[in-house]
Amino acid sequence: MSDTTDLMDQLIGYLREASRILVFTGAGISTGSGIPDFRGPEGVWKRRQPVYYQDFMRSEASRIEHWDYKLEGWSAFRDAIPNEAHAAIVNLEKGGRLLMVVTQNIDGLHAKAGTSADRLVELHGTNGQVECQTCKRRMDPDPHFEFFRINRRAPRCECGGYLKPATISFGQNLSADQLERANRAALEADLVLSLGSSLSVHPAAGIPILAARRGIPYAIVNRGPTDHDGSSVVWLRIEGDVSEILPRAVQAAMTKA
Repeated sequence: MSDTTDLMDQLIGYLREASRILVFTGAGISTGSGIPDFRGPEGVWKRRQPVYYQDFMRSEASRIEHWDYKLEGWSAFRDAIPNEAHAAIVNLEKGGRLLMVVTQNIDGLHAKAGTSADRLVELHGTNGQVECQTCKRRMDPDPHFEFFRINRRAPRCECGGYLKPATISFGQNLSADQLERANRAALEADLVLSLGSSLSVHPAAGIPILAARRGIPYAIVNRGPTDHDGSSVVWLRIEGDVSEILPRAVQAAMTKA
C-alpha cells in the first residue's frame, strides 16, 4: 500500500494536470470552522424530530418548531469563518482550474471564502439567507431570527408569504436548476474531488459518480469511511483531515505548475 507521501504526490499530480476541477464537499470540510455536527450523537437532529416542508407550510406550530430548531444553531453558522480548505478551493478558482464547487453544506462558507456564485452549487440551500415561500425573495436572516426570538411567531414576508431559512427541508425537493448545474459540471469536469463527505446522502452523492464514470480521475479525501470506498471508479482515497491535506496539495500543485 502506498504511504502518505505517495498518496499526496498522486493528488498533487491530478491537481496539476487538471483544468476543469469539480469539487464536491460535505460536512467534514467545515468542522475546522466550528460548524457543529448536526448528525452526530449529540447533534440537534438526534434530539429533535425533523419538521417536514408540507407541515411547515400548513401549520403555524410546525413553523415555530422549525424556526426554533434553526435558531438553536444560528449563531454558530453566522459567526463561522472559512478555513484553509475553503481558501484552497478559492485558489484553484483564481488559478483558472475550478469548474464548479458542488456542496451539500448549508453553512455558506464557500461563498464567504470567495468562491464565485457562478461556480457554486449549494444543493441543500444556505443558512445565510431566508426565503419567502411565495414570492421567492431572499433576505438577511438576522432581523427575522431576532423577530422570532422576541415574539415566538414565525416571520412573514411583506407579500404575506411564509419566510423560511433558505435551506432544503425534509420532504422538500431539491432545486431542479441547481441539480442541472451540478450534473452539467459532472459531464464537463476533467477531475472530481470529494472532500469531507461520507457520500451517503442522495441524490447528491451520485454527482461525483456521474463524473467519474466518464473515466476521469476521482479522488476522495475524508476522515472516516465513505459509501464510495472500494468503488472501481475511485482512483485515489486519502484518509485524513481535508483542512490539512487539501491546502498542502493545492499549494504544491500551483507552485510547480
